[in-house]
Amino acid sequence: MATLTQEMKDMIAAQQCFIGTTDANGIPNVAPKRSTRVLADDSLIFNEGTGGTTFANIQRGSKVAVAVVNREVLDGYRFMGDATIFETGELYEQAAALSVKMGFPKPKAVVTINITEIHSLKPGPMAGKKMG
Repeated sequence: MATLTQEMKDMIAAQQCFIGTTDANGIPNVAPKRSTRVLADDSLIFNEGTGGTTFANIQRGSKVAVAVVNREVLDGYRFMGDATIFETGELYEQAAALSVKMGFPKPKAVVTINITEIHSLKPGPMAGKKMG
């Protein structure tokens, strides 16, 4: 288990996150998910609106990487982990209500990511290195 710092949480809240997955043949896919947010100290959540490639890859069991950077301060993180899909239930209903409140349609699903590793994306000697 890896734990998010307050700095990481703030960056996730303020910056665009990109979700990386792979298909059954190992072909990578990267997609922006502006609904990405912190769920708990060790997990993220995003609303799946399109049901496209990212969603299909996660349904097949793809590991997930989430990248977020702040270009203004040249800092960022890559969060690696396992995804779980929720298409019903309390967590889904809470996320759907938030989506509707913000003027967006209900998502097809919500995806949680249990963070197993955190890597630095800050330029310099720690670039790409596992943290903690």
